[in-house]
Amino acid sequence: MVRIYNGMPAAELGAEGWHKPWSGGNGGNCIEAMKLADGRVAVRQSADPDGPALIYTPAEIAAFIQGAKSGKADFLLT
Repeated sequence: MVRIYNGMPAAELGAEGWHKPWSGGNGGNCIEAMKLADGRVAVRQSADPDGPALIYTPAEIAAFIQGAKSGKADFLLT
């Protein structure tokens, strides 16, 4: 069994199950996410699929999505 930890090589999580929920018109560079068996979420940069995966708890992902929806991440767009 693979030990899942923050910053691990994303390739160790396998190639199946990654989704591009935040894809845009940026030449294919986007963020990919995978829901892990224990409920955590792995995030990687699609242009570097073998690079590090950031691992978030369900609560962390929910807080980010709710914050982004309410405009708290709008500063990242300017």
